[in-house]
Amino acid sequence: MKVPSPGESITEVEIATWLVKDGDYVEKDQAIAEVDSDKATLELPAEESGIITLKAEEGDVVEVGQVVCLIDTSAAKPEGGAAAEAPKAEVKEEPKKEEAPKAAPAATYATGTPSPAAKKVLDEKGIDASQVNGSGRDGRITQEDAVRFTPSMGTVPVTGNRAQSEKKLSSLRRKIAQRLVSVKNETAMLTTFNEVDMSGIFALRNQYKDEFKAKHGVGLGFMSFFTKAVTRALELYPDVNSMIDGDYQVKYDFADVSVAVSGPKGLMVPVVRNAENLTFRGVEQSIKDLAIKVRDGKISVDEMTGGTFTITNGGVFGSMMSTPILNPPQSGILGMHNIVERPVVKNGQIVIAPMMYIALSYDHRVIDGRESVGFLVAVKEAVEDPLNVLMGGDAKKALEL
Repeated sequence: MKVPSPGESITEVEIATWLVKDGDYVEKDQAIAEVDSDKATLELPAEESGIITLKAEEGDVVEVGQVVCLIDTSAAKPEGGAAAEAPKAEVKEEPKKEEAPKAAPAATYATGTPSPAAKKVLDEKGIDASQVNGSGRDGRITQEDAVRFTPSMGTVPVTGNRAQSEKKLSSLRRKIAQRLVSVKNETAMLTTFNEVDMSGIFALRNQYKDEFKAKHGVGLGFMSFFTKAVTRALELYPDVNSMIDGDYQVKYDFADVSVAVSGPKGLMVPVVRNAENLTFRGVEQSIKDLAIKVRDGKISVDEMTGGTFTITNGGVFGSMMSTPILNPPQSGILGMHNIVERPVVKNGQIVIAPMMYIALSYDHRVIDGRESVGFLVAVKEAVEDPLNVLMGGDAKKALEL
């Protein structure tokens, strides 16, 4: 079996997990592995039924089209469905790789003797080695011992757990890291803030959420209100719904809204297509379906690409305020945060209201202050008066109740 292409522009994947063992009998279309691309985690299905021989290890980065396993289609399925051993005559033994010459044993030091690196540090700090207790092998003074030591410490030994571990970053996490660094280096990113009173949304949800859930099978959450507010604001300020392509600005007449979702493999941003045409029920159902796919590792590359604007909700984790980072090549991202009851002034009176800070990060190369601030104010207006601005004054009709 060769690695199939998971999507356009993807040339290699990483074997994240084998779901079967060498010598197992697999059925056609059975998931045999999970592979990480730079966009998503995907399942690799068996192309035929038979006994499998693995040709790649977990963690290996393999090119699209590379052979990763063999399937003996002539092997009979074992009774009871138990895994069968691969016929030894059929399996060619891989030539053993020559072992790399073992490194020479590390030098040993007498108790209290600093390593060369430690000695250099101690000399620079003017500290006698006899004052330092070494934590290295046979009491050797390591560079870290020398760096950590201060004269006031005397010879008090360092105690406590000092274990550390490391693991290779997945292909997805490495790609995320590259993209985030490139955003900081290649865009003129700026963030503007505002705050919204969530009282109107609270009142509507308290009044209709049970009826909405009973009829549509999904909850009436905050995301549908904010998504509808964003699509309206994008129509008012189309520069925010654009991207730079070389010397050109590309504007979109549609709103494909990427929604940041935290999954087992990291942050994913599946896309709600043509969100401007969706009802409240449509938005909630789309987000629910995409979130389940992310959680279960079933999200496809196509469902992760092509967004024109992103919404991220750090409030679910307790974030009070943040400066969200752009999702390239998009030019704008809205950050939602936690809702806190705070004293605010309404009609000359101090009252308690559920308040949320919102943030818009944008690419200043194509979006000016007027557009960025105006966009955020438009979102605020819609969120604070959802009945009139987003529902046309008829909540039951807008919620399809």
